[in-house]
Amino acid sequence: MKNLRLTGERLITGAGALNALSELTFTRALIITGGKSMFRNGTIHRAETLLSPRGAVEVCHGIPANPTCADVEAGLAVMRRFAPDLVIAIGGGSSIDAAKAMLLFYEWPALNFDNVFQSTLPQKRTKTTFVAVPSTSGTASEVTHVTVITFPEQQNKLAIKTEALRPDIAILDGELCMSLPAHIAAETGMDALTHAIECFTNRSKETFTNALAIGAITGILQWLLQSVEQATPESRQKMHEFSCMAGMAFSNAGLGMVHGISHAFSAHYNTAHGLANAVILPYVLEYNRQDAWVAAELDHLSHIVGGDIIGQVRALAAQVGIPACLRDCGIAEADFERDEAALIAGSMLGSTAVNPIPMTPETIAPIVRAAYYGN
Repeated sequence: MKNLRLTGERLITGAGALNALSELTFTRALIITGGKSMFRNGTIHRAETLLSPRGAVEVCHGIPANPTCADVEAGLAVMRRFAPDLVIAIGGGSSIDAAKAMLLFYEWPALNFDNVFQSTLPQKRTKTTFVAVPSTSGTASEVTHVTVITFPEQQNKLAIKTEALRPDIAILDGELCMSLPAHIAAETGMDALTHAIECFTNRSKETFTNALAIGAITGILQWLLQSVEQATPESRQKMHEFSCMAGMAFSNAGLGMVHGISHAFSAHYNTAHGLANAVILPYVLEYNRQDAWVAAELDHLSHIVGGDIIGQVRALAAQVGIPACLRDCGIAEADFERDEAALIAGSMLGSTAVNPIPMTPETIAPIVRAAYYGN
């Protein structure tokens, strides 16, 4: 028996979906966002305009890529001072992930980063309504029960998981993505493809997550290049929706070794999560293909998409400008050689535990090197 959860209370999708903010009931609304992009394209002003007739509104901004404990704690201080009953995260996956961690510690003050991984976590918020409005099409944090936070001192990225983190409302408005630079559209789109393929090759998948993963894979293969090169409204909305489908799938079935290795590199070098996933994905697929079950699943997927899936992943990545190896992402060879042992240890954490082939530091080491050097 499996207990599936695909989203929170509501999923609102389509151009102009942000207008749904005007229907919310609240007393104090806190908007959490990143740096400048959502201000430059007018989204934050628009959200404030929609919300302000219904209650007090404040904006907490400056969430960076790969948010750290310190970033969460700074936002938490704002949240505790303002005491919202509505929290709206607008931006990329980093803004939404940071908001999730803030909310967990806001609703349960006894929890903090010192004890959260040893505690039995609550499953339902009672003080706040949480709305997630993604501006990138990659992480699908708007429908998942997970937040990933960077711990700089340990040079690790770790996931906190509980249903209390899943947003109540997800708003997929492709208009928010129209100002997205091509390279960000490429990296986040390949991130979504990684989610879908890792879910598809996870042994925990079942009928529903399998169908969602296939739908996301075929959709992303069809629409990502147009989204990157032409940035048409239709392609940006489609990528938003297929990314969300991938999130619904992997939050129920799990991921795999790509994310384990990716988190290690992101924690050490602040490499963009989607970029790292995009580079690492084909190397892991080639390795996992030695397993008979994975090989059969990939053969089936290749039949569905009309060609070898690993070849299609490599071709699409090249078309949208993804480097062929992590060395070409600006990570100096001297730094990699110095950190290799720590990177291998970090790669064994997180989603590597549910890779379809059980991994050890000895078996993962050649994959880490291959993904870095491109051999």
